[in-house]
Amino acid sequence: MTFLLRFTSLLWLLLAALGSITLVSCGSDSQKQTAGQATADSSATSAAGAQPLMDSTQLINAFRAEPAFKAQLLPARRFYRERKFQLAWFKNHQPVAQVKSLQDITAKAADEGLDAKDYQIKNISQMLAELEKVRDDSVRRNALERQVDIALSGTYMKWANDYYRGVANPRDKKDTSWQVKPNKIKLNKVLATFLGERKSRYNYYEFAPLHPEYDQLKKALATYRAQERAGGWPTLPANTVIKPGQYSPAVAALRKRLLDSQGGEVASAPTATAAKPGQPADVAALTYDLQLQEAVKQFQADAGLKGDGIVRGETLKQLNVPIGTRIDQLILNMERWRWLPKKFEPNYLLVNIPEYTLHVIEENKEAFNMRVIVGKVLHETPVFSDKMEYVVLSPYWNVPFSIIENELRDKLVADPNYLDRLDMEVVKGSGRKATVVDPSSVDWANVTQESFKYTLRRRPGPKNDLGDVKFIFPNSNDIYLHDTPHDELFSQSSRSFSHGCVRLSEPIKLATYLLRNRPEWDKQTILDSIATRREKYVTLKEKLPVYLVYFTAWADASGRPHFRDDIYGLDKKLAREYFD
Repeated sequence: MTFLLRFTSLLWLLLAALGSITLVSCGSDSQKQTAGQATADSSATSAAGAQPLMDSTQLINAFRAEPAFKAQLLPARRFYRERKFQLAWFKNHQPVAQVKSLQDITAKAADEGLDAKDYQIKNISQMLAELEKVRDDSVRRNALERQVDIALSGTYMKWANDYYRGVANPRDKKDTSWQVKPNKIKLNKVLATFLGERKSRYNYYEFAPLHPEYDQLKKALATYRAQERAGGWPTLPANTVIKPGQYSPAVAALRKRLLDSQGGEVASAPTATAAKPGQPADVAALTYDLQLQEAVKQFQADAGLKGDGIVRGETLKQLNVPIGTRIDQLILNMERWRWLPKKFEPNYLLVNIPEYTLHVIEENKEAFNMRVIVGKVLHETPVFSDKMEYVVLSPYWNVPFSIIENELRDKLVADPNYLDRLDMEVVKGSGRKATVVDPSSVDWANVTQESFKYTLRRRPGPKNDLGDVKFIFPNSNDIYLHDTPHDELFSQSSRSFSHGCVRLSEPIKLATYLLRNRPEWDKQTILDSIATRREKYVTLKEKLPVYLVYFTAWADASGRPHFRDDIYGLDKKLAREYFD
């Protein structure tokens, strides 16, 4: 009996203890807080109750149900899991300061070339107002706090994805026309940085752009939009030709276009020359004076045109591009900056294809640049990135089979020794193991690309299509930088003449620069090696990143824009996706 009484007493004590424990599910209102959180929130939550945790099922369902959030479900789940499902946008049941920051920045999305409507997915202000009404009802309050938290996290991730990765990121669309190494952004980490819960080298908490070049385009966009609101700029009559010193009724429109318009393209431009004594006022106003000529030359420089100061042809065409078109062009090129890596290496080479220019960057500053020739429309230079490994002095040029088939076959059938006049040879194998083959032993009449087991190449020398130097960054596109014997082409404004590779105007300068860390290869040694007409590979001490990119607009530090033609139609293609 005594044993039974003791057992009964212990059982009642156990049941009483169990009764004081509340069983909870993941993310429910009564889920216990961590000791550290309870300590931090104890004074503020004693009356209001503990801050609720996120319900993971609710989070998943909400992100899947909203098309604008759906793509960000994975980083959202990671974000809340890393914070042990604590709400992100509330402290002690009060919205954190970043709520207003997010509302403010998304309201000004147009400043970034984005559409504010894309981030008005949920009516946050209305949800917060409803939250105030139910503060005395802890169950409804906690449920609504979770909804608000989900809405804010989804909105931020949608915004941050567009702002830091791009609205039309080619990797999301599996578009192979842009193969530059990607901008790797972890949105869960970005959001934690924005909320001040982690530090980063990138100012995500300030909505800062990743590249200064983007910010400079943004300044230009603001200026052009202000000018558009003020009425834009006039169109000059078709077939206009104005030379310095000439009188023309079109000068008035030209002056307004470049000097008198608000936020015009020529900063601090002077006004028209005053009329001379006894001269009608309109004669001075309609005379193409020296001051206006300087403005035209500045415009031509910004457009990559010959700076002759004469208004005609291509200069007239560029002057008459509508301001709305230029605004779109600025926005599209801001978008392309979002696709690039978060940070470039300190030293790299950058070829901007529409600019026809190679930029050599050393310690994050431009050391020098040079003119280049890029691929023609049917043989576009691809947009990609890789690493340079070799400088090749006195290179051979391997002749594409298409040239054999379309240009050389008939001549070689008639006379195989015709190759000697072209300073060409047929070889078997490659590199140092290549052996010369008698061209008369080849059945040129019946050779096909599949059956041709040799290489037709041009020997090093003045006739060589690659000139004296080529620069190799091994890639699947078989693209490289090289010299050319046709230096006369560099004087032209538009320089899309190649079959895809990039021709350099100053190859010896680049070779000397790239080999500057190898004292045995100074400029004179390089020239001496070229003079031997024997191919020589020189390995760089460190592989150098190379970026071949496509920017049709950029701006200087003051925000003054420069524009180039969309030579491959990539702006048009991007515009259809971005604006539609």
